[in-house]
Amino acid sequence: MEQMSMQKRLLLAALLSIVFFIVYDFFMPKRAPLEQNQTTISQTVDQSKAPASTSDTPKSNENLASNEIIATIKGQSYEAKIDKLGRIVKFYLTEDKYKTEDGNKIELVSQNPLPLELRFNDSTLNTDAFKVAYSSDASEVDASSEPKTIKLTQNLDGVTVTKNIKFYPNGRYEVEVNLSKSVDYFITPGFRPNIAIDSYTVHGVMLRNTDDSLNIIEDGDAKEVKNYASTTIAAASDRYYTTLFYSFNKPFEAVVDKDANNNPIVFVKANDSLKLGAYIGPKEHKILSSMDERLNDVIEYGWFTFIAKPMFAFLNFLHNYIGNWGWAIVVLTLVIRIVLFPLTYKGMLSMNKLKELAPKVKEIQTKYKDDKQKMQVHMMELYKKHGANPMGGCLPILLQIPVFFAIYRVLLNAIELKGAPWILWIHDLSVMDPYFVLPILMGLTMFLQQKLTPTTFTDPMQEKVMKFLPLIFTFFFVTFPAGLTLYWFVNNVCSVVQQVFVNKLFEKHKKAAEVKAQ
Repeated sequence: MEQMSMQKRLLLAALLSIVFFIVYDFFMPKRAPLEQNQTTISQTVDQSKAPASTSDTPKSNENLASNEIIATIKGQSYEAKIDKLGRIVKFYLTEDKYKTEDGNKIELVSQNPLPLELRFNDSTLNTDAFKVAYSSDASEVDASSEPKTIKLTQNLDGVTVTKNIKFYPNGRYEVEVNLSKSVDYFITPGFRPNIAIDSYTVHGVMLRNTDDSLNIIEDGDAKEVKNYASTTIAAASDRYYTTLFYSFNKPFEAVVDKDANNNPIVFVKANDSLKLGAYIGPKEHKILSSMDERLNDVIEYGWFTFIAKPMFAFLNFLHNYIGNWGWAIVVLTLVIRIVLFPLTYKGMLSMNKLKELAPKVKEIQTKYKDDKQKMQVHMMELYKKHGANPMGGCLPILLQIPVFFAIYRVLLNAIELKGAPWILWIHDLSVMDPYFVLPILMGLTMFLQQKLTPTTFTDPMQEKVMKFLPLIFTFFFVTFPAGLTLYWFVNNVCSVVQQVFVNKLFEKHKKAAEVKAQ
């Protein structure tokens, strides 16, 4: 295969890979929120390894408990309710930025199993546990300014269960479970929140092990019950929100069960006293870091996590100084372009040189069309003579793709952008531009960049595909978060400015060379 063709193919493949990624995200079926009655634990569970099934629990008892609240806790940014089975049956976020479009509070707990639900391996004891109500030492708890503790007690046949729960203002809580005698039991942080479910972010269960490795079980992938012996974090999450247990000083054994749809449900296994840190709320770096930096692993960026994590750290740093997430994204984009400028500059120069040599390349291809080996030799000599690199135009683009995907993941998963305004009509960077201004500007700047960029395409089909790219990108970016579209728009503006600069510089050098040759 001749070198010019390879260069063009790689360049086209680089751009089409981005298009495919976006198209894939757009057309992949979104996982619709599950109805509560769909979330039932598998009835084929090995009781020696996994939590007792809720199929052993009479539904009438379940309904009775869920309708009766024994305690209400009010934090700085949340309100929680505990039912007669000692579970957090309701958990609302009370801050305005988390309210729905119709002004209602977001409810993070809505499906079984509920946070702090306790199950026993012994089927008789487990049935009793879902019949006997807990008592509480307080019906109203105000944890809005300082931590407050509530004590729940359940007297079963031969076993007394005590839950001491310390609630903090920000959604963090600590739970200590004590039993009057040693019995195998399981406790859960609950089924994942069901607010932000889509096809392009991770939702399911994440486990962090003592060796810092992660086990991620996404919805639909929990084919069997599995035990994880040395776990420090057990989190059930959707795109923006999570409910989790953690213990770094004393790792615990986690058990991942499954519901009827193979969605993962995580439990912590114990047989005596157990103390866990816990949290329900948004996956916000500031909150998670205030509890422990390692909890930021709950925010999953996919393949490019190693790039995405430091990138968000820098974005957060910029926001702390600028005070606006939109302008922080603009500055981040400019900094990335400056860092990558040497690479981009070489790529742009290479494209100009290749365009300049295109007529001579075509002559060689015509002259040696029947002798591929001679064609390759003469073309390489031509490139060497003029200092052109046939791969130089596409390699910079290929190397920048991981950076784009990392930013894509950062801006897609950053709940910090929720309710964050930028300018005038952009009141929330986490949702689409309501007036489509940014997607249209993004498409126009991409079209302008394409017009300014030298190309050497001889295949009409490849040229048509390239011409339609701005329109395709505009179409798919219409529904994307404004923060992500803002990044792409500013990136395009930088590309246009750089291309104009390189084109003028190349023309200047070209004229100087012509004068010198005369």
